[in-house]
Amino acid sequence: MIPALMPTYNRADLAFERGEGARLWTVDGRRFLDFGAGIATSSIGHANPHLTKAIADQAGRVMHVSNLYRIPEAEKLAARHVAASFADSVFFGNSGAEANEGMIKAVRKYQAETGNPERYEIICFEGAFHGRTLATLAATGNEKYLAGFGPPVEGFQHVPFDNMNALRSAIGKKTAGIMIEPVQGEGGVRPCSDRFLQEIRAVCDEYGLIMALDEVQSGMGRTGKLWAHEWAGIEPDVMSAAKGIAGGFPLGAVLAKEKVAQYLKPGTHGSTYGGNPLACAAGNAVLDVVLAPGFLDGVQRVSAHLWRGLEGLVAKHPSVVEAVRGRGLLCGLKLTPAVSNGDMQAAAVTEGLLTVAAGMNVLRLAPPLIITEADADEAVELLDRACRRMTPSNAKVAAK
Repeated sequence: MIPALMPTYNRADLAFERGEGARLWTVDGRRFLDFGAGIATSSIGHANPHLTKAIADQAGRVMHVSNLYRIPEAEKLAARHVAASFADSVFFGNSGAEANEGMIKAVRKYQAETGNPERYEIICFEGAFHGRTLATLAATGNEKYLAGFGPPVEGFQHVPFDNMNALRSAIGKKTAGIMIEPVQGEGGVRPCSDRFLQEIRAVCDEYGLIMALDEVQSGMGRTGKLWAHEWAGIEPDVMSAAKGIAGGFPLGAVLAKEKVAQYLKPGTHGSTYGGNPLACAAGNAVLDVVLAPGFLDGVQRVSAHLWRGLEGLVAKHPSVVEAVRGRGLLCGLKLTPAVSNGDMQAAAVTEGLLTVAAGMNVLRLAPPLIITEADADEAVELLDRACRRMTPSNAKVAAK
């Protein structure tokens, strides 16, 4: 018999009943250090007092009305994001996939409204992950995810990641924009170079294209700046955000410059739940924490400390770990062919550490942004033990 909860995930046999900061406890009392954070989502930790109070207070007043009416909490959150970013206007949805759908529509709508309706194709990149809806699956381009869902949505082409020659060759009369993650999360925690983002910005300006950034995973302070593209010193035309934007409460956003946002008029896009009072109260609480003086400096300091420890694992366990890659507190251990990331993830769980597998045989680390250097040291120690378990000679003995 099929279970009541549809089996779309291969779930680990772990059930958590409470959390605090960067730690989670299961219903049977086991404690784990959480370096997955719900896949980069519990940005300010579990049971954060400021966030939980904001949610509880708002829930006691009004949780949901409708976008048929003004929502002061959404207006406040949008104004704060505009003040802290490149954007002039913000649309709120519920998830990263929904944010990317909105961004795709914004790119196409801009070209249609400015006299170029034939320009609807978006150039994406090999290894991307943009979501699970039909359009975002097509933007992702992964055959494994597309299988069984019929013809892919038209209008997306894919070029090698971080390859400007291939990108320029792909631009044609139908090209509307370029869509990229500054750090590919699901695709193997691969950062594109700052120079590549700068070159994309220049190419978009040259050809009249829209630069669309997917910062669903890399944004909201995860790399040590509010948005990862800030490291490159550029501004996109439109950007998607979600995951950590509300600390675990469902919220997504499309941030856009006026030249793009002005064409998303009443009736062109919408969301029943998006931007409701409860979600935006959570979003405002997260911004209170992340924009506090010194917070992002702390993320940079702790991430540098963590990276030093992870690089030590590469030197210590060359038969298990090949390299460390990513940016800030979105980092990955590239494992050797002899070690699968699924087995490594299981070994880390055995040691009391939660991580997330990613593509290209990478073990992803995306802890809450509030971790300390002591938390980083503990994670490295637990990974060291997991590496010892996964050293090929030890693994063979254990298997016997």
